[in-house]
Amino acid sequence: MAAWLSSGEIAPAQYWEHTNSAVFVGFLSQLQQRVDKPLVVILDNASIHKAKAIQAELKLLEQRGVTLHFLPTYSPELNRIETLWRIMKHRWLDACHRTKEKLEQDIKHIFDNFGKLYTLNFFEKTSYS
Repeated sequence: MAAWLSSGEIAPAQYWEHTNSAVFVGFLSQLQQRVDKPLVVILDNASIHKAKAIQAELKLLEQRGVTLHFLPTYSPELNRIETLWRIMKHRWLDACHRTKEKLEQDIKHIFDNFGKLYTLNFFEKTSYS
């Protein structure tokens, strides 16, 4: 899980296990503490983003300046973090057998070097045949 901030910085979660609504709301809380201004988070409609179990926590985050904006269903192309995940998977991470530790290391390397060694140009034409 990660957020792509308007500054261009990637704010990844260092959590490598199953993600649920509690993990999601914890990530939002950490993200809100990291950013010193109102925070708008663009999300898909995954059930973990809207679970009844976290509605009270989401209301508290909203009171602290976090706004959740949900995209239309089946429109990942409207969320730039989804583009990042696709490019990471298909272009920057070689298709090979990795241990969990090696995968974590490779992804951390990309995040640590995002904007330097790894950049995205939203104006280039990309085709995946």
